[in-house]
Amino acid sequence: MTTTNKYRGVVVPMVTPVKENMFIDEEAVSKIIKSFDACSVSPLLMGTTGEGNSVSHDAAVTLVKAAAQAATDRIVIYAGLTGNCFQEQVDQALAFARAGANVIVATLPTYYALTPDQMYNYYIKLADAVTKPLMLYNILATTHMSIPVDVVKALADHPNIVGLKDSERDLDRMRECIAFSSSRPDFSFFCGWAAQSCGSLRMGADGIVPSTGNFVPEMFARLYEAATSGDWQQAEALQEATDKIAKIYQAGRTLGQSLAALKVMMGTRGLCGPDMLMPLTRLTAEEEAEIVNEVINYNGNG
Repeated sequence: MTTTNKYRGVVVPMVTPVKENMFIDEEAVSKIIKSFDACSVSPLLMGTTGEGNSVSHDAAVTLVKAAAQAATDRIVIYAGLTGNCFQEQVDQALAFARAGANVIVATLPTYYALTPDQMYNYYIKLADAVTKPLMLYNILATTHMSIPVDVVKALADHPNIVGLKDSERDLDRMRECIAFSSSRPDFSFFCGWAAQSCGSLRMGADGIVPSTGNFVPEMFARLYEAATSGDWQQAEALQEATDKIAKIYQAGRTLGQSLAALKVMMGTRGLCGPDMLMPLTRLTAEEEAEIVNEVINYNGNG
C-alpha cells in the first residue's frame, strides 16, 4: 500500500457533541479528541457523521478551536466544509484555518445539479481562495452527485488540492481512484466506506474514514497498523469485528437515526451526550435503552 503521501492513516468523521440547548459541548469535544489522540487517529469535524450541514458558523469555529486545543501535533485536524454560498464557504474555511484546522475537506454545493465543468470550476476557485490544503469530498448519498474520476484527476494538478475522501459505494471507482492516487506522491485517497476499510487498504488506499471509529478508534488504529505491516489476517479480523459494532447503531435506521444511536453508544463510554442538532432528533427512550443493552452485550461477548 502507498505510504509516501503526506496525508494518510485513520481519520474518524467525528460526531458533533452538543448540549440540550444545541450549543457545542466543548468538554465532550476534548474527551473525544483525546481518545483519538491516544490512538494517533485524526478527526474530520463536521462531516456527514458530524451533522456538518446543521452546524452554524459560530458553533463550527467553536468546535474547531476546542478540537485544536485538545489535540497534539501528532494528529491532523480536518474540518468539513458544506453549503451552497461560495463566499460563505470561503469565509468559513478561512475561519477554520484561524481556529486551528490543518486541512479543509469540502463537499459539492448541492442545491443545483452541477455539470463536470462546474464541479471543476468550484473546486479550483475554492482551492485558490483557502489558506489551508483542500481535500475533495465525494459523497453521492447526500449530495446526490458524483465527482467524475476524470474531474478528480484534473483537480489533483492544483497545488493546493491534496486528496480525495470518497464515500461512494462503487468498487470499480475506488480501484480507479486508488490506482491514480498511488501514482501521485502529492495526492491521497481516503476511503469513506467503512465496510471497505481493509479492502481499500489492500488496494493501496492511503487512509480510511470510518464513523464507527468514534466508538472504537483503537480498533481502526490496529486495523490500519496491521494493513501497513501486511498482516492481512489481523486486518480482516478487525474489519469483521468493527462491522458487527456498526450494526448496533446502523441496522434498520436512517442515516440521521444512526447518528443519534452512535451518540448513545458513545455515551456508554462517557464521551458525549445523546442530543442532536435540528432537524435531527434523539431516539426514543426505549430505543436508547435497547442500544445501551446491545453495547453491554457486546462488551460482555466481544
